[in-house]
Amino acid sequence: MIKHIVFLKSQEEDATVRRNIIDEITKKLNLLPSIISEIDSLEVGINFSDRDSAYDLALVTSFKNESDLNTYRYHKDHLKVIEYIKQNKLQTAVVDYNI
Repeated sequence: MIKHIVFLKSQEEDATVRRNIIDEITKKLNLLPSIISEIDSLEVGINFSDRDSAYDLALVTSFKNESDLNTYRYHKDHLKVIEYIKQNKLQTAVVDYNI
C-alpha cells in the first residue's frame, strides 16, 4: 500500500481570502474519490494551529500500488486541482511512502 501525503500553505495575507481558497481546494479534493477509482482512501484536514510553521491543509490518500498513485497523479480531474493550487500560489510539501 502507498500513502501520499500533501501539505498546502497559502501565501495569501487576507485571512478570508485564504480560507475561501482552502475551502475550495477541500471541496475539489473531496470529489476525487467519486471520479478516480484508484483512490483507496482520501482525507482532507484543515489546520487549526496558529504556529508560523503550520500549513493550512493536509491531504492524506492511500493507493494499492504505485501504478494506482500514478494514475491519480496524471488524471485530468486531479490535474485541474493542481492547476487551481498553482493559480493561487500555494506552497506544497509532499511525501509518498510504502506501508
